[in-house]
Amino acid sequence: MSKNKLEKIYIPSEDIVAREIEGELIIVPLVAGIGDMEDELFTLNETGKAIWRRLDGKTSLKQVIDGLRMDYDVDPALLENDVLGLVSELLKRRMLIEETSV
Repeated sequence: MSKNKLEKIYIPSEDIVAREIEGELIIVPLVAGIGDMEDELFTLNETGKAIWRRLDGKTSLKQVIDGLRMDYDVDPALLENDVLGLVSELLKRRMLIEETSV
């Protein structure tokens, strides 16, 4: 993904609700057509939760990745790939939106 993509800022959609249940973060669509018809609920593991919490509408993807690199001992390329993969999936499901008013 280009460096330009890493400067983008994302925020959870207002059309979802996210709740932590038994250690997993579960994202539930509030509007028909959000998510995947076969799997309306979307769950995030520990890594996904750490990424999700940083998608606050103020923090660029580069800053998200840099913050995660400080917290986790993981290969930087793998971490970037994981963040970009999750963001891409959440965008496709319309659970995340690009913040344009920053």
